[in-house]
Amino acid sequence: MRFSNIEIVANQLKARLDLPLPGREAQVKMAPTPVDENRFTEMVNRPARPGGVMVLLYPKNGELYLPLMKRPGYNGTHGGQVSFPGGKAEQEDLNLIETALRETEEEIGVKTTAVSVLGQLSELFIVASNFKVLPTVGILDHSPQFIPDPYEVESILEVPISQFYDQEKRGVQEMRFGKYVIHSPYFKVEEHLVWGATAMMLSELLAVIDDMGDDFSKT
Repeated sequence: MRFSNIEIVANQLKARLDLPLPGREAQVKMAPTPVDENRFTEMVNRPARPGGVMVLLYPKNGELYLPLMKRPGYNGTHGGQVSFPGGKAEQEDLNLIETALRETEEEIGVKTTAVSVLGQLSELFIVASNFKVLPTVGILDHSPQFIPDPYEVESILEVPISQFYDQEKRGVQEMRFGKYVIHSPYFKVEEHLVWGATAMMLSELLAVIDDMGDDFSKT
């Protein structure tokens, strides 16, 4: 996933994100099995809370990278997990793009004004926390100096996009939640497993890049 011009990469990705998205077909490839249909449909009697996350791309070492966050362990749905920067919408946010930008600045210290928004991936309902999340794809023209929020972020993982294509860094783990057993596909990043909604969003990002074919690699 090497390139020579980040502006060309940005223009190509923006053009592809303006087209119909792979959506559920791509997301479900990394969904835990058996697939819980509730993951794709919010409950009528319990409206989902809106949230936004940022898929932040940037150049480093001649490759395209993105940051993931290891959240601190806490007694909550996503405690200790690896995720994109992001969170719930606040009243001051005009839309979920602003939510993603604000949360990115708050959590990992990347200024909102530095990010060029390219588009969005498909919304995803997270049944465990009752969030409907919109992933925004943004890009930087430089490798940033991250400033993690000590309360929200245990560590930042800088990952080259090419790593997510490495089949040796993929697998499936059995997970137990009370009496329920699921088998969850994952991406391995350092010693961490990236699974669930974050892995599903990454799967759609990879599908978008794949759809761009040879054009993307010619940069």
